[in-house]
Amino acid sequence: MATNPMKRKSKISFLMGVLVTLIFAALAIAFLLIQLKGYKEKEAEEKAKSVKIYVLKQDIKSGETITPEMLTQQVINKDFVPSNAIGNEKIFSNYSLEDKEGRTVSTEVKNGETKLYLVDNKDKNELKNDNGKYYIEKNREKEYIEFNEVPLIAKVDMYKNNIITIDMVAKSNEKTTDDLRKQEYNMFILPSQLETGEYIDVRLALPTGQDYIVVSKKQVEIPQVGGVDSEDTIWIKLTEGEIITLNNAIVDAYRILGSKLYVTTYTEAGIQKAAEPTYVATREVMALIDTNPNIVQTARDELVNRYNNQAGIVRNGAIDSALNNSGEEGEENLKAQVQESITNSKDNRKAYLDSLAGTGNTK
Repeated sequence: MATNPMKRKSKISFLMGVLVTLIFAALAIAFLLIQLKGYKEKEAEEKAKSVKIYVLKQDIKSGETITPEMLTQQVINKDFVPSNAIGNEKIFSNYSLEDKEGRTVSTEVKNGETKLYLVDNKDKNELKNDNGKYYIEKNREKEYIEFNEVPLIAKVDMYKNNIITIDMVAKSNEKTTDDLRKQEYNMFILPSQLETGEYIDVRLALPTGQDYIVVSKKQVEIPQVGGVDSEDTIWIKLTEGEIITLNNAIVDAYRILGSKLYVTTYTEAGIQKAAEPTYVATREVMALIDTNPNIVQTARDELVNRYNNQAGIVRNGAIDSALNNSGEEGEENLKAQVQESITNSKDNRKAYLDSLAGTGNTK
């Protein structure tokens, strides 16, 4: 039976439509497969280029101590990461190390492996690990090293999500030694805008114009009473030798009429090095320092050397001359000022305890 031409034409058109649809579908699938393959290849390439790196959780000021709690890891393309970036907590912790004698421990990353070196002047010895204990080899013998962990500070102001590099941090000069103590003082002349966390020098100025650095680059803490910063009291951390030396300077300041003990602040504490102290204690105080078993030997040597090199000019010259000029009036002023400092300390303590009790009798 003959087929209707119209029906045959309609059938052919339908089949052609199906064929075209199948072709377009195949092309679309092929295109999607190519796209998916490209996406996977790009994803693999990006993954290969990605590294975990430390960034800041918060803003940090120059000179502020950085702790691991302030850092978090983010995945970043390694093309945008500096070669000296701190990639993990181990590198961060290693960089803060030094040995008990104050020698620097440097960290170097070579071919993805972190190595430690003990640096002493121009000598650089690799630190090797022996079941968790580190040593250097000297004359084919092992010299085991005890570590101190030194706080790391920000060299410059840094902001949240900044990548941390080795060049952006420095070792603090405030090292936790066995003789380190937090001391309270209320007799210094303080800058009007001094804030907790800033770094200071304590200086002694004589009425004749001479000016001496007693202790340098100490991070200050201002105690609060009833939620309000104290007007005249600060806390600073000092070693035994610094405590004795500063006490001597306080006595000198009280005895020399017209002198003053005052505080100056560092403008960029993270970058600026600690000033070299120039104040020299009395011979009697130096004798005490020389025999005090609580003073670290390196600190004792430094104080003795300063006395030997500068006592003739500083101690026997300007300071003792000013003391002689003050005479008995200076001795009376010493007694009065010491009593005033004691009274201030008692008043501050009472105000603090009153604030805890909720009486509201704050200074």
